[in-house]
Amino acid sequence: MALTPMMRQYMEIKESYRDCILFFRLGDFYEMFFDDAIVASKAMEVTLTGKSCGEAERAPMCGVPYHAADTYIARLVDKGFKVAICEQTEDPAQAKGIVKREVIQVITPGTVISQTMLNEKENNYLASVYLTENSAGVAYCDISTGEISATEIEGTDFWERLLNELVKIRPREIIGNDVLDAPKTAEEIKAATDAYISVLNEGYFNRDTGRQRILSQFHIGSLTGLGLSDSQNAFYALGALLSYLFETQKQGLSHLSNLNLYDTGKHMSLDKATIKNLELTETLFEKHVQGSLLGVLDKTHTAMGSRKMKQWIREPLNTLEEISARLDAVEALCDDVLTRNNLKEGLKKIYDLERLAGRVACGNANGRDLNALKTSVFVLPEIKSELSDLNSRLLNSLNEEIHPLTEIQELIEKAIVDDPPFTIKEGGLIREGYSQELDDMKHSIRDGQAWIAGLEGTERERTGIKTLKVGFNKVFGYYIEVTKANMELVPENYIRKQTLVNCERYITPELKEVESVVLNAETKINQLEYELFSELRKTVESYIGLIQQTSAAVAALDVLTSFAEVSGKLSYVKPQVYEGDEIRIDKGRHPVIESMIKDGIFVSNDTYLDRDRESMLLITGPNMAGKSTYMRQTALIVLMAQAGCFVPADYAKIGVVDRIYTRIGASDNLAQGQSTFFVEMSELAYILNTATPRSLVILDEIGRGTSTYDGLSIAWAVVEYLCKDKKQVRTLFATHYHELTALEGHIKGLRNLNVDVKEQNGNIVFLHKIVEGSASRSYGIHVAKLAGVPDRLLEAAEEKLRELEDTSASIDLDRYISASYGDMGDSAGSAGSSEVLCEGGGESHSAGRPGAERDGAAGSEKADAAGSPSGEMQLSFFQFAPNPVVERLKALDLMNITPSMAFSVLEELKAAAEKS
Repeated sequence: MALTPMMRQYMEIKESYRDCILFFRLGDFYEMFFDDAIVASKAMEVTLTGKSCGEAERAPMCGVPYHAADTYIARLVDKGFKVAICEQTEDPAQAKGIVKREVIQVITPGTVISQTMLNEKENNYLASVYLTENSAGVAYCDISTGEISATEIEGTDFWERLLNELVKIRPREIIGNDVLDAPKTAEEIKAATDAYISVLNEGYFNRDTGRQRILSQFHIGSLTGLGLSDSQNAFYALGALLSYLFETQKQGLSHLSNLNLYDTGKHMSLDKATIKNLELTETLFEKHVQGSLLGVLDKTHTAMGSRKMKQWIREPLNTLEEISARLDAVEALCDDVLTRNNLKEGLKKIYDLERLAGRVACGNANGRDLNALKTSVFVLPEIKSELSDLNSRLLNSLNEEIHPLTEIQELIEKAIVDDPPFTIKEGGLIREGYSQELDDMKHSIRDGQAWIAGLEGTERERTGIKTLKVGFNKVFGYYIEVTKANMELVPENYIRKQTLVNCERYITPELKEVESVVLNAETKINQLEYELFSELRKTVESYIGLIQQTSAAVAALDVLTSFAEVSGKLSYVKPQVYEGDEIRIDKGRHPVIESMIKDGIFVSNDTYLDRDRESMLLITGPNMAGKSTYMRQTALIVLMAQAGCFVPADYAKIGVVDRIYTRIGASDNLAQGQSTFFVEMSELAYILNTATPRSLVILDEIGRGTSTYDGLSIAWAVVEYLCKDKKQVRTLFATHYHELTALEGHIKGLRNLNVDVKEQNGNIVFLHKIVEGSASRSYGIHVAKLAGVPDRLLEAAEEKLRELEDTSASIDLDRYISASYGDMGDSAGSAGSSEVLCEGGGESHSAGRPGAERDGAAGSEKADAAGSPSGEMQLSFFQFAPNPVVERLKALDLMNITPSMAFSVLEELKAAAEKS
């Protein structure tokens, strides 16, 4: 048997969209057939049925009402499906044979524009990536707002920078060339972004096609006008992006008109680990906004302001002039509370201008959208008036970029009724007085409409049927409905039209005659209203550029107002940001933890870093004492300052930071066969290879994932590398390797800090105060007690700890350090441990904070050449009691042995001694 004509039409269209779920319009439903129906019914959780298709077996089928389609499409898109919308493109009443149908749009995760399918506080980005062996181009856009950007990424670290850029963008969907199809490449991008990934064929990356698309979209004659002539990878990525949008949207996208070609160096670089570890826009595990920095700072009143807030937090500025402009604007808003409150009230009345403009440009705006635009525009003159009173260069600039758009407001007010219907093809949209032709047509049918409106009362009185009703539906038109109980009262001139369970429906010749006049006129009226609305929407579209410019300025104003609001309420101060390298924070506080404390006061702490005297703060102390909080708050304060916000401190002076790195915690990546230690070392390698003298590095417990001696050696080498080889990178380093504290005074710029702990009756109290010196012990068993570990186990642990402390060999680290670095006063030192611990060498200079004394560091009490201070013989790191392996010791070259090798030899000799 052959397929029916309708099913043949379906199969022909489906052939061109095999990678999509085809929503095939049949009347008031979208239907899916065959495999699409089987897959979609499960994903959408709708019933799977069947339909005769001309073959022996019924075709699997499912369907959804067209008016509720967005809900079901959203379910499919969220699960990574593409949906092709196939509409009837001619009037069924005028069609000869099968109604013509064609796909009018393909909806993918990155091309959603429906308001009901979008999160108003999140951008919905589509990213295009063009990859080569040693570089990449990235272009991305949000077609719901009109943002479109592109950048070029090159260099030895381009892959990590690409991943970091994609994490910052957070696209819902990524398209790319065939290099993206490599398993490891796709896996890493998917793991970093959780985006839907599609590999496009080479046709999308054709040079001539891409050039034509770009020139046409931006109405230019040369790529030089966009700055793309020297950015080949960005050119290919952008060309593919536009081609993909053209293929899926099937229409012009006039609102994608201003390309932002940017350099990634313009903003502070935040890698994926830092964005996650600092919990900038969501919490680490629950993925909630509440509990993140965004949750504290976001007091915006517009949807586009909230989206802009996220962007500013993820992209702190690097340019002092721009940072200062933002801070000055926040200061002006903080100082003038009345103006700030007036601005807040105005912002509350503004709808999502960005997405309203996007719907207008895409031809999806209805009457309610235009009224929302009118309401938003109405308050703009008031906002401009308030801004004119503020003394700020940035606020004055934003004021100039906000256009009153009075013409739009007056035009929409004149054209659209106050409460328009959701649809735009069924009339009721246009206000009386806007079109004389439309008014005349409406007047011409008023007599007929009045006759029909009075028919029910007239017929009830004439027939005596008190329950008689006059109704209307699209199939039968107007009708008179009589219940079965009153059938004997039906007049002879009633003509039966439809029989229902409890009633009969009738028409009369007079009713059909009036209906014909009214319905024909209503059809013409509805068509004219649709045409008038389309013309109005086209007129509004001509203002898209001004609306977008105004929207961007309003969004920035909303963020600055939010910064000022939070700063005023939480007693934040204006930071002094400058081009130097000091980071000084007096009584700094963690912005998120402080906001979550219900009872009590957050313990503030000072921070001082520079690249000369104190480039590294080595922080010791027990778990739970607050080391990580202290380091994170320092990073967040720097980030907030460069984003343009005031900071939680009594005073802050910030030397501009180009990158913030964090190495905090790690977990196994079993899917890629990577252990905790491998992940830790990979992240560490990225930091060490890419950090610059202007970076800020946060390291927490480096080396814990391997043996004690290996871990200590690695941590030690990292200290040297960042303090010397990397030219004094500003670093906060928390560690449980207390041995490292002995390096203060031997490695220039290293300063010991610890978290103060008070011990009472065998219990510890965390004071959360950062003080000079190093921790005297780890308090691990005390922390285990606080965590609820059974007392019996704790007692056994304490006994084992005493045994280990009594029997372990003493290591005279001071003597070893003197051998490695020379005496405390020797500025040049002896054979530097930069040669011993890591490659590259470099001089070591005696330094340290004046007056700072090491407090309780391992081996801090210096033993003289004769032995320990008590006069008893003490075994040093390089001197052991006579034993059969003394020749092995004599053969060691102490000037060319690493700490790791030394500890390994020590283990070997200890084992040999136990056997002898």
